[in-house]
Amino acid sequence: MSITMPTPDEATLAKREYIVAAMREIVPGEGVIDDPDGLRPWESDGLTAYRQPPMLVVLPETVEQVSTILRWCHAEGVRVVPRGSGTSLSGGALPLADAVLLGMGKFKRILDIDYADRMAVVQPGVTNLAITQAVEEAGFYYAPDPSSQIACSIGGNVAENSGGVHCLKYGLTTNNVLGVELVLMDGEVLRLGGRHLDSSGLDLLGVVVGSEGLLGVVTEVTVRILPKPETARAVLVGFADPEAAGACVAQVIADGIIPAGMEMMDKPAIHAAEAFVHAGYPLDVGALLIVEVDGPAAECDHLIEEIARIAQANGAVTTRVSQDDAERMTFWAGRKAAFPAVGRISPDYYCMDGTIPRRRLPEVLRRMEELSQKYGLGVANVFHAGDGNLHPLILYDANVPGELDRAEDFGNDILRLCVAVGGVLTGEHGVGIEKRDLMPEMFSEDDLKQQQRVKCAFDPGLLLNPGKVFPTLHRCAELGRMHVHHGEVRFPELERF
Repeated sequence: MSITMPTPDEATLAKREYIVAAMREIVPGEGVIDDPDGLRPWESDGLTAYRQPPMLVVLPETVEQVSTILRWCHAEGVRVVPRGSGTSLSGGALPLADAVLLGMGKFKRILDIDYADRMAVVQPGVTNLAITQAVEEAGFYYAPDPSSQIACSIGGNVAENSGGVHCLKYGLTTNNVLGVELVLMDGEVLRLGGRHLDSSGLDLLGVVVGSEGLLGVVTEVTVRILPKPETARAVLVGFADPEAAGACVAQVIADGIIPAGMEMMDKPAIHAAEAFVHAGYPLDVGALLIVEVDGPAAECDHLIEEIARIAQANGAVTTRVSQDDAERMTFWAGRKAAFPAVGRISPDYYCMDGTIPRRRLPEVLRRMEELSQKYGLGVANVFHAGDGNLHPLILYDANVPGELDRAEDFGNDILRLCVAVGGVLTGEHGVGIEKRDLMPEMFSEDDLKQQQRVKCAFDPGLLLNPGKVFPTLHRCAELGRMHVHHGEVRFPELERF
Protein backbone atom coordinates (compact mmCIF):
# COMPACT_ATOMS: atom_id res chain seq x y z
CA MET A 1 0.00 0.00 0.00
CA SER A 2 1.66 3.23 -1.16
CA ILE A 3 -0.61 5.80 0.48
CA THR A 4 0.58 7.14 3.83
CA MET A 5 -1.08 9.40 6.39
CA PRO A 6 0.49 12.09 8.62
CA THR A 7 2.62 10.80 11.48
CA PRO A 8 0.52 10.82 14.67
CA ASP A 9 1.42 13.50 17.18
CA GLU A 10 2.69 11.73 20.30
CA ALA A 11 1.81 14.67 22.56
CA THR A 12 -1.83 14.47 21.43
CA LEU A 13 -1.96 10.70 21.91
CA ALA A 14 -0.51 11.11 25.41
CA LYS A 15 -3.42 13.29 26.48
CA ARG A 16 -6.13 11.12 24.92
CA GLU A 17 -7.99 10.60 28.20
CA TYR A 18 -8.01 14.37 28.80
CA ILE A 19 -9.48 14.89 25.29
CA VAL A 20 -12.12 12.19 25.83
CA ALA A 21 -13.17 13.76 29.13
CA ALA A 22 -13.46 17.19 27.53
CA MET A 23 -15.58 15.82 24.69
CA ARG A 24 -17.89 14.09 27.17
CA GLU A 25 -18.43 17.43 28.89
CA ILE A 26 -19.46 18.99 25.58
CA VAL A 27 -21.52 16.03 24.27
CA PRO A 28 -22.89 14.11 27.27
CA GLY A 29 -24.56 10.70 27.22
CA GLU A 30 -23.64 8.38 24.37
CA GLY A 31 -22.16 11.10 22.16
CA VAL A 32 -18.52 10.00 22.58
CA ILE A 33 -17.09 6.65 21.46
CA ASP A 34 -13.61 5.70 22.65
CA ASP A 35 -13.52 1.92 23.20
CA PRO A 36 -11.69 -0.21 20.58
CA ASP A 37 -14.75 -2.25 19.57
CA GLY A 38 -16.88 0.87 19.26
CA LEU A 39 -14.28 2.57 17.08
CA ARG A 40 -13.97 -0.36 14.66
CA PRO A 41 -16.93 0.61 12.41
CA TRP A 42 -15.39 4.04 11.90
CA GLU A 43 -11.94 2.90 10.74
CA SER A 44 -12.63 3.31 7.01
CA ASP A 45 -14.94 4.99 4.53
CA GLY A 46 -16.05 3.94 1.04
CA LEU A 47 -12.40 3.48 0.02
CA THR A 48 -12.18 0.30 2.06
CA ALA A 49 -8.66 -0.64 0.95
CA TYR A 50 -7.37 1.76 3.62
CA ARG A 51 -8.16 1.56 7.33
CA GLN A 52 -7.16 3.60 10.36
CA PRO A 53 -9.04 3.54 13.69
CA PRO A 54 -9.69 7.08 14.96
CA MET A 55 -8.49 8.32 18.32
CA LEU A 56 -12.13 8.83 19.32
CA VAL A 57 -15.50 9.62 17.72
CA VAL A 58 -17.77 12.49 18.78
CA LEU A 59 -21.41 12.65 17.66
CA PRO A 60 -22.80 16.15 18.26
CA GLU A 61 -26.48 16.98 17.88
CA THR A 62 -26.49 20.79 17.81
CA VAL A 63 -24.61 23.58 16.06
CA GLU A 64 -23.56 24.85 19.47
CA GLN A 65 -21.91 21.52 20.26
CA VAL A 66 -20.07 21.51 16.92
CA SER A 67 -18.86 25.05 17.54
CA THR A 68 -17.71 24.23 21.07
CA ILE A 69 -15.90 21.05 19.95
CA LEU A 70 -14.01 22.89 17.20
CA ARG A 71 -13.19 25.83 19.45
CA TRP A 72 -11.80 23.50 22.12
CA CYS A 73 -9.75 21.48 19.60
CA HIS A 74 -8.46 24.70 18.05
CA ALA A 75 -7.27 25.94 21.42
CA GLU A 76 -5.64 22.60 22.27
CA GLY A 77 -4.13 21.99 18.81
CA VAL A 78 -6.10 18.77 18.26
CA ARG A 79 -6.85 17.64 14.71
CA VAL A 80 -10.44 17.03 13.57
CA VAL A 81 -11.77 14.88 10.71
CA PRO A 82 -15.39 15.68 9.71
CA ARG A 83 -17.47 12.70 8.55
CA GLY A 84 -20.92 12.32 7.07
CA SER A 85 -22.25 8.91 6.06
CA GLY A 86 -18.75 7.61 5.31
CA THR A 87 -19.47 6.74 1.66
CA SER A 88 -16.50 8.73 0.30
CA LEU A 89 -14.72 6.77 -2.42
CA SER A 90 -11.54 8.87 -2.27
CA GLY A 91 -10.72 8.38 1.42
CA GLY A 92 -11.97 11.87 2.23
CA ALA A 93 -13.38 10.72 5.59
CA LEU A 94 -10.52 8.36 6.51
CA PRO A 95 -9.76 8.89 10.23
CA LEU A 96 -6.43 9.86 11.76
CA ALA A 97 -4.87 8.07 14.72
CA ASP A 98 -4.45 11.35 16.61
CA ALA A 99 -7.67 13.14 15.57
CA VAL A 100 -11.21 13.56 16.78
CA LEU A 101 -13.58 12.05 14.21
CA LEU A 102 -16.56 14.42 14.11
CA GLY A 103 -19.58 12.38 12.97
CA MET A 104 -22.48 14.47 11.68
CA GLY A 105 -24.97 11.61 11.38
CA LYS A 106 -27.33 13.01 14.02
CA PHE A 107 -27.97 16.15 11.98
CA LYS A 108 -30.76 14.47 9.99
CA ARG A 109 -33.71 16.88 10.06
CA ILE A 110 -35.33 18.60 7.10
CA LEU A 111 -35.82 22.09 8.55
CA ASP A 112 -37.93 23.81 5.89
CA ILE A 113 -39.43 23.24 2.45
CA ASP A 114 -40.48 26.25 0.37
CA TYR A 115 -42.18 25.21 -2.85
CA ALA A 116 -42.83 28.81 -3.94
CA ASP A 117 -39.12 29.58 -3.89
CA ARG A 118 -38.21 26.02 -4.92
CA MET A 119 -35.80 25.36 -2.08
CA ALA A 120 -35.35 23.20 1.00
CA VAL A 121 -33.25 23.71 4.11
CA VAL A 122 -31.77 20.49 5.47
CA GLN A 123 -29.20 19.35 7.99
CA PRO A 124 -26.04 17.70 6.63
CA GLY A 125 -26.90 14.19 7.84
CA VAL A 126 -30.03 14.01 5.66
CA THR A 127 -29.47 11.49 2.89
CA ASN A 128 -29.53 12.61 -0.72
CA LEU A 129 -32.57 10.48 -1.60
CA ALA A 130 -34.50 11.65 1.49
CA ILE A 131 -34.72 15.17 0.02
CA THR A 132 -36.50 13.90 -3.08
CA GLN A 133 -38.74 11.65 -0.98
CA ALA A 134 -39.73 14.62 1.16
CA VAL A 135 -40.86 16.74 -1.80
CA GLU A 136 -41.98 14.25 -4.47
CA GLU A 137 -45.62 14.25 -3.30
CA ALA A 138 -45.80 17.91 -4.33
CA GLY A 139 -44.23 17.12 -7.70
CA PHE A 140 -40.65 18.17 -6.93
CA TYR A 141 -37.27 16.45 -6.64
CA TYR A 142 -33.59 17.12 -5.89
CA ALA A 143 -31.56 16.71 -9.08
CA PRO A 144 -28.07 15.44 -8.08
CA ASP A 145 -28.39 11.67 -7.66
CA PRO A 146 -25.17 9.76 -6.91
CA SER A 147 -25.43 5.98 -7.12
CA SER A 148 -25.08 5.93 -3.33
CA GLN A 149 -27.98 8.36 -2.90
CA ILE A 150 -29.86 6.01 -0.60
CA ALA A 151 -26.99 6.29 1.92
CA CYS A 152 -24.78 9.31 1.16
CA SER A 153 -25.48 12.47 3.15
CA ILE A 154 -26.03 15.93 1.72
CA GLY A 155 -23.17 17.24 3.87
CA GLY A 156 -20.82 14.75 2.22
CA ASN A 157 -22.23 15.71 -1.18
CA VAL A 158 -21.31 19.33 -0.44
CA ALA A 159 -17.81 18.32 0.68
CA GLU A 160 -17.09 16.31 -2.47
CA ASN A 161 -19.28 18.22 -4.97
CA SER A 162 -21.07 14.99 -5.86
CA GLY A 163 -22.90 14.48 -9.13
CA GLY A 164 -24.90 11.51 -10.39
CA VAL A 165 -26.54 10.27 -13.55
CA HIS A 166 -28.53 13.49 -14.07
CA CYS A 167 -25.67 15.95 -13.56
CA LEU A 168 -25.18 16.29 -17.34
CA LYS A 169 -28.30 18.46 -17.67
CA TYR A 170 -28.91 19.64 -14.10
CA GLY A 171 -25.41 20.08 -12.77
CA LEU A 172 -23.39 18.88 -9.80
CA THR A 173 -24.00 19.71 -6.15
CA THR A 174 -22.44 23.15 -6.61
CA ASN A 175 -25.14 24.02 -9.15
CA ASN A 176 -27.91 23.00 -6.77
CA VAL A 177 -26.79 24.45 -3.43
CA LEU A 178 -27.99 27.96 -2.57
CA GLY A 179 -26.37 28.35 0.83
CA VAL A 180 -24.66 26.70 3.79
CA GLU A 181 -24.11 27.26 7.47
CA LEU A 182 -20.44 26.60 8.20
CA VAL A 183 -18.54 26.29 11.48
CA LEU A 184 -14.88 27.26 11.24
CA MET A 185 -12.08 25.57 13.17
CA ASP A 186 -12.07 28.35 15.78
CA GLY A 187 -15.78 27.81 16.43
CA GLU A 188 -17.07 30.79 14.47
CA VAL A 189 -20.40 30.12 12.71
CA LEU A 190 -20.79 31.59 9.21
CA ARG A 191 -23.65 31.73 6.73
CA LEU A 192 -22.77 31.74 3.04
CA GLY A 193 -25.51 32.27 0.46
CA GLY A 194 -29.10 31.49 1.42
CA ARG A 195 -32.57 31.48 -0.06
CA HIS A 196 -31.70 34.04 -2.70
CA LEU A 197 -30.47 32.94 -6.13
CA ASP A 198 -27.20 34.86 -6.07
CA SER A 199 -24.92 36.64 -3.62
CA SER A 200 -22.79 39.74 -3.87
CA GLY A 201 -19.04 39.74 -3.35
CA LEU A 202 -16.65 36.81 -3.60
CA ASP A 203 -18.14 33.41 -4.32
CA LEU A 204 -17.17 31.85 -0.99
CA LEU A 205 -20.01 29.34 -1.33
CA GLY A 206 -18.35 28.05 -4.49
CA VAL A 207 -15.09 27.67 -2.56
CA VAL A 208 -16.74 25.66 0.22
CA VAL A 209 -18.62 23.25 -2.07
CA GLY A 210 -16.02 20.65 -3.02
CA SER A 211 -13.55 21.69 -0.29
CA GLU A 212 -13.49 18.14 1.14
CA GLY A 213 -13.80 19.12 4.80
CA LEU A 214 -10.61 21.20 4.77
CA LEU A 215 -12.20 24.59 5.41
CA GLY A 216 -15.03 24.08 7.89
CA VAL A 217 -17.85 21.82 9.07
CA VAL A 218 -21.21 22.26 7.31
CA THR A 219 -24.16 22.23 9.71
CA GLU A 220 -26.98 23.31 7.38
CA VAL A 221 -27.55 23.28 3.62
CA THR A 222 -30.08 25.17 1.49
CA VAL A 223 -30.70 23.27 -1.75
CA ARG A 224 -32.57 23.97 -4.94
CA ILE A 225 -35.53 21.68 -5.68
CA LEU A 226 -36.98 21.31 -9.17
CA PRO A 227 -40.46 20.48 -10.47
CA LYS A 228 -40.69 16.98 -11.85
CA PRO A 229 -40.56 17.01 -15.68
CA GLU A 230 -43.80 16.40 -17.57
CA THR A 231 -42.30 13.37 -19.32
CA ALA A 232 -39.16 11.30 -19.03
CA ARG A 233 -38.14 8.55 -21.45
CA ALA A 234 -35.04 6.41 -21.67
CA VAL A 235 -33.47 4.36 -24.43
CA LEU A 236 -31.06 1.43 -24.17
CA VAL A 237 -28.59 1.32 -27.05
CA GLY A 238 -26.17 -1.57 -27.49
CA PHE A 239 -22.90 -1.44 -29.45
CA ALA A 240 -20.36 -4.02 -30.51
CA ASP A 241 -17.61 -2.29 -28.52
CA PRO A 242 -17.10 0.66 -26.13
CA GLU A 243 -15.31 2.72 -28.77
CA ALA A 244 -18.44 2.85 -30.98
CA ALA A 245 -20.52 3.80 -27.94
CA GLY A 246 -18.04 6.56 -27.08
CA ALA A 247 -18.24 7.94 -30.61
CA CYS A 248 -22.05 7.99 -30.33
CA VAL A 249 -21.87 9.95 -27.07
CA ALA A 250 -19.64 12.59 -28.62
CA GLN A 251 -21.93 13.01 -31.63
CA VAL A 252 -25.11 13.31 -29.55
CA ILE A 253 -23.64 16.23 -27.61
CA ALA A 254 -22.06 17.74 -30.73
CA ASP A 255 -25.51 17.76 -32.36
CA GLY A 256 -26.81 20.00 -29.58
CA ILE A 257 -28.76 17.38 -27.61
CA ILE A 258 -28.30 17.58 -23.83
CA PRO A 259 -29.94 14.48 -22.32
CA ALA A 260 -31.00 14.40 -18.68
CA GLY A 261 -28.57 11.52 -18.31
CA MET A 262 -26.24 9.51 -20.53
CA GLU A 263 -24.51 6.52 -18.98
CA MET A 264 -22.27 3.81 -20.38
CA MET A 265 -21.39 0.30 -19.24
CA ASP A 266 -18.98 -2.12 -20.88
CA LYS A 267 -19.46 -5.88 -21.20
CA PRO A 268 -18.24 -6.97 -17.73
CA ALA A 269 -20.41 -4.33 -16.06
CA ILE A 270 -23.45 -5.22 -18.21
CA HIS A 271 -23.26 -8.90 -17.28
CA ALA A 272 -22.71 -8.18 -13.60
CA ALA A 273 -25.63 -5.72 -13.41
CA GLU A 274 -27.99 -7.99 -15.34
CA ALA A 275 -27.22 -10.98 -13.12
CA PHE A 276 -27.83 -8.81 -10.05
CA VAL A 277 -30.92 -6.80 -11.05
CA HIS A 278 -32.41 -8.58 -14.10
CA ALA A 279 -33.08 -5.28 -15.87
CA GLY A 280 -33.36 -6.89 -19.29
CA TYR A 281 -30.00 -5.68 -20.61
CA PRO A 282 -28.75 -7.29 -23.85
CA LEU A 283 -25.87 -9.64 -23.11
CA ASP A 284 -24.50 -9.95 -26.64
CA VAL A 285 -23.14 -6.41 -26.85
CA GLY A 286 -19.75 -4.95 -25.92
CA ALA A 287 -21.11 -1.68 -24.55
CA LEU A 288 -24.46 -0.26 -23.50
CA LEU A 289 -25.67 3.33 -23.41
CA ILE A 290 -28.60 4.43 -21.25
CA VAL A 291 -29.84 7.79 -22.48
CA GLU A 292 -32.68 9.66 -20.78
CA VAL A 293 -34.47 12.76 -22.01
CA ASP A 294 -37.10 14.76 -20.15
CA GLY A 295 -39.46 17.66 -20.73
CA PRO A 296 -42.66 18.02 -22.79
CA ALA A 297 -43.83 14.77 -24.39
CA ALA A 298 -43.44 16.05 -27.97
CA GLU A 299 -39.86 17.17 -27.27
CA CYS A 300 -39.00 13.81 -25.71
CA ASP A 301 -40.40 11.89 -28.69
CA HIS A 302 -38.35 14.02 -31.09
CA LEU A 303 -35.15 13.69 -29.08
CA ILE A 304 -35.50 9.92 -28.73
CA GLU A 305 -35.83 9.67 -32.54
CA GLU A 306 -32.74 11.84 -33.02
CA ILE A 307 -30.69 9.82 -30.54
CA ALA A 308 -31.75 6.56 -32.20
CA ARG A 309 -30.74 7.97 -35.59
CA ILE A 310 -27.30 9.02 -34.30
CA ALA A 311 -26.84 5.65 -32.61
CA GLN A 312 -27.61 3.78 -35.84
CA ALA A 313 -25.12 5.95 -37.70
CA ASN A 314 -22.48 4.93 -35.15
CA GLY A 315 -23.11 1.21 -35.46
CA ALA A 316 -25.74 0.45 -32.81
CA VAL A 317 -26.73 -3.21 -32.87
CA THR A 318 -29.76 -2.97 -30.58
CA THR A 319 -32.14 -0.21 -29.48
CA ARG A 320 -34.93 -0.36 -26.90
CA VAL A 321 -37.06 2.61 -25.80
CA SER A 322 -38.88 2.62 -22.44
CA GLN A 323 -42.65 2.37 -22.86
CA ASP A 324 -43.60 3.61 -19.40
CA ASP A 325 -42.06 5.01 -16.25
CA ALA A 326 -41.70 1.59 -14.65
CA GLU A 327 -39.60 0.33 -17.55
CA ARG A 328 -37.50 3.51 -17.48
CA MET A 329 -36.77 2.99 -13.79
CA THR A 330 -35.84 -0.64 -14.51
CA PHE A 331 -33.26 0.57 -17.02
CA TRP A 332 -31.74 2.76 -14.30
CA ALA A 333 -31.97 0.10 -11.60
CA GLY A 334 -29.19 -1.89 -13.24
CA ARG A 335 -26.98 1.17 -13.60
CA LYS A 336 -27.57 2.30 -10.01
CA ALA A 337 -26.69 -1.18 -8.77
CA ALA A 338 -23.63 -1.61 -11.00
CA PHE A 339 -21.07 -1.04 -8.24
CA PRO A 340 -22.46 -3.66 -5.82
CA ALA A 341 -23.12 -5.94 -8.79
CA VAL A 342 -19.44 -5.87 -9.76
CA GLY A 343 -18.67 -6.80 -6.15
CA ARG A 344 -20.25 -10.20 -6.86
CA ILE A 345 -17.74 -11.04 -9.61
CA SER A 346 -14.56 -9.97 -7.83
CA PRO A 347 -13.38 -10.29 -4.22
CA ASP A 348 -12.37 -6.60 -4.27
CA TYR A 349 -12.51 -3.67 -6.65
CA TYR A 350 -10.98 -0.22 -6.76
CA CYS A 351 -13.45 2.43 -8.00
CA MET A 352 -11.67 5.22 -9.88
CA ASP A 353 -12.95 8.68 -10.82
CA GLY A 354 -11.54 10.92 -13.52
CA THR A 355 -12.95 13.18 -16.22
CA ILE A 356 -11.93 13.55 -19.86
CA PRO A 357 -13.11 15.45 -22.95
CA ARG A 358 -15.95 13.45 -24.51
CA ARG A 359 -14.25 13.29 -27.90
CA ARG A 360 -11.35 11.36 -26.33
CA LEU A 361 -13.61 8.57 -24.98
CA PRO A 362 -12.79 5.96 -27.66
CA GLU A 363 -9.05 6.55 -27.30
CA VAL A 364 -9.11 6.43 -23.49
CA LEU A 365 -11.22 3.27 -23.37
CA ARG A 366 -8.81 1.58 -25.78
CA ARG A 367 -5.82 2.66 -23.68
CA MET A 368 -7.48 1.38 -20.49
CA GLU A 369 -7.81 -2.05 -22.06
CA GLU A 370 -4.09 -2.01 -22.80
CA LEU A 371 -3.37 -1.05 -19.18
CA SER A 372 -5.60 -3.90 -18.02
CA GLN A 373 -3.42 -6.36 -19.94
CA LYS A 374 -0.24 -4.69 -18.68
CA TYR A 375 -1.19 -5.07 -15.02
CA GLY A 376 -2.98 -8.41 -15.38
CA LEU A 377 -6.12 -7.08 -13.71
CA GLY A 378 -9.65 -6.90 -15.07
CA VAL A 379 -11.57 -3.64 -15.33
CA ALA A 380 -15.30 -2.97 -15.59
CA ASN A 381 -16.32 0.44 -16.88
CA VAL A 382 -19.41 2.23 -15.56
CA PHE A 383 -19.49 5.97 -16.05
CA HIS A 384 -21.29 9.22 -16.80
CA ALA A 385 -20.55 9.24 -20.50
CA GLY A 386 -22.31 12.53 -21.26
CA ASP A 387 -19.85 14.63 -19.28
CA GLY A 388 -16.84 12.33 -19.66
CA ASN A 389 -16.76 11.33 -15.98
CA LEU A 390 -15.15 7.86 -15.91
CA HIS A 391 -15.62 5.29 -13.14
CA PRO A 392 -13.39 2.31 -14.02
CA LEU A 393 -13.72 -0.50 -11.49
CA ILE A 394 -10.36 -2.26 -11.21
CA LEU A 395 -10.86 -5.89 -10.15
CA TYR A 396 -8.38 -7.45 -7.71
CA ASP A 397 -8.08 -9.77 -4.73
CA ALA A 398 -6.59 -8.21 -1.59
CA ASN A 399 -5.67 -11.68 -0.34
CA VAL A 400 -3.25 -12.15 -3.22
CA PRO A 401 0.12 -10.54 -2.36
CA GLY A 402 0.87 -7.57 -4.58
CA GLU A 403 -2.56 -7.24 -6.21
CA LEU A 404 -3.58 -4.15 -4.26
CA ASP A 405 -0.29 -2.51 -5.22
CA ARG A 406 -0.91 -3.35 -8.88
CA ALA A 407 -4.46 -2.02 -8.62
CA GLU A 408 -3.10 1.25 -7.20
CA ASP A 409 -0.56 1.54 -10.01
CA PHE A 410 -3.21 0.72 -12.62
CA GLY A 411 -5.51 3.38 -11.17
CA ASN A 412 -2.74 5.97 -11.06
CA ASP A 413 -1.97 5.36 -14.73
CA ILE A 414 -5.67 5.83 -15.60
CA LEU A 415 -5.69 9.18 -13.80
CA ARG A 416 -2.45 10.26 -15.48
CA LEU A 417 -4.06 9.35 -18.79
CA CYS A 418 -7.10 11.50 -17.95
CA VAL A 419 -4.86 14.53 -17.36
CA ALA A 420 -2.72 13.80 -20.44
CA VAL A 421 -5.75 13.94 -22.78
CA GLY A 422 -6.94 17.25 -21.34
CA GLY A 423 -9.07 16.01 -18.45
CA VAL A 424 -8.88 16.24 -14.68
CA LEU A 425 -8.15 13.96 -11.73
CA THR A 426 -11.69 13.85 -10.37
CA GLY A 427 -15.25 14.49 -11.45
CA GLU A 428 -17.26 13.96 -8.29
CA HIS A 429 -15.46 11.70 -5.79
CA GLY A 430 -12.91 14.32 -4.74
CA VAL A 431 -9.17 14.03 -4.21
CA GLY A 432 -9.03 12.79 -0.60
CA ILE A 433 -6.05 10.54 -0.04
CA GLU A 434 -6.59 8.47 -3.19
CA LYS A 435 -5.46 11.17 -5.66
CA ARG A 436 -3.50 13.36 -3.23
CA ASP A 437 -0.05 12.30 -4.46
CA LEU A 438 -1.12 12.76 -8.09
CA MET A 439 -2.01 16.44 -7.69
CA PRO A 440 1.40 17.51 -9.16
CA GLU A 441 0.38 15.73 -12.39
CA MET A 442 -2.23 18.45 -12.86
CA PHE A 443 -1.01 21.43 -10.82
CA SER A 444 2.33 23.21 -10.54
CA GLU A 445 3.92 23.88 -7.17
CA ASP A 446 2.73 27.49 -7.36
CA ASP A 447 -0.83 26.30 -8.12
CA LEU A 448 -0.81 24.06 -5.06
CA LYS A 449 0.59 26.79 -2.83
CA GLN A 450 -2.16 29.15 -3.93
CA GLN A 451 -4.77 26.53 -3.06
CA GLN A 452 -3.12 26.04 0.32
CA ARG A 453 -3.33 29.79 0.98
CA VAL A 454 -7.11 29.43 0.79
CA LYS A 455 -6.85 26.61 3.32
CA CYS A 456 -4.78 28.88 5.58
CA ALA A 457 -7.39 31.65 5.39
CA PHE A 458 -10.02 29.33 6.86
CA ASP A 459 -7.84 27.05 9.03
CA PRO A 460 -4.47 28.67 9.90
CA GLY A 461 -3.54 25.83 12.25
CA LEU A 462 -4.10 23.18 9.53
CA LEU A 463 -6.16 21.11 11.96
CA LEU A 464 -9.14 20.22 9.74
CA ASN A 465 -8.87 16.96 7.80
CA PRO A 466 -5.05 17.01 7.39
CA GLY A 467 -3.38 14.49 5.11
CA LYS A 468 -6.01 14.94 2.39
CA VAL A 469 -5.83 16.68 -1.04
CA PHE A 470 -2.33 18.24 -0.75
CA PRO A 471 0.70 15.97 -1.31
CA THR A 472 2.90 18.32 0.74
CA LEU A 473 1.13 20.61 3.18
CA HIS A 474 3.16 23.76 3.85
CA ARG A 475 2.77 25.64 7.09
CA CYS A 476 0.87 28.87 6.62
CA ALA A 477 3.90 30.91 7.74
CA GLU A 478 5.96 29.32 4.96
CA LEU A 479 3.42 30.34 2.35
CA GLY A 480 3.59 33.93 3.58
CA ARG A 481 7.35 34.27 3.21
CA MET A 482 8.83 36.81 0.81
CA HIS A 483 12.09 36.28 -1.04
CA VAL A 484 14.62 39.11 -0.52
CA HIS A 485 17.56 39.37 -2.94
CA HIS A 486 20.35 41.92 -2.23
CA GLY A 487 18.01 43.77 0.09
CA GLU A 488 15.24 44.04 -2.51
CA VAL A 489 11.91 42.22 -2.58
CA ARG A 490 10.20 41.40 -5.88
CA PHE A 491 8.13 44.27 -7.30
CA PRO A 492 9.43 46.86 -4.81
CA GLU A 493 7.12 49.52 -6.31
CA LEU A 494 4.04 47.77 -4.87
CA GLU A 495 2.76 48.96 -1.51
CA ARG A 496 3.22 46.37 1.28
CA PHE A 497 0.74 45.84 4.11
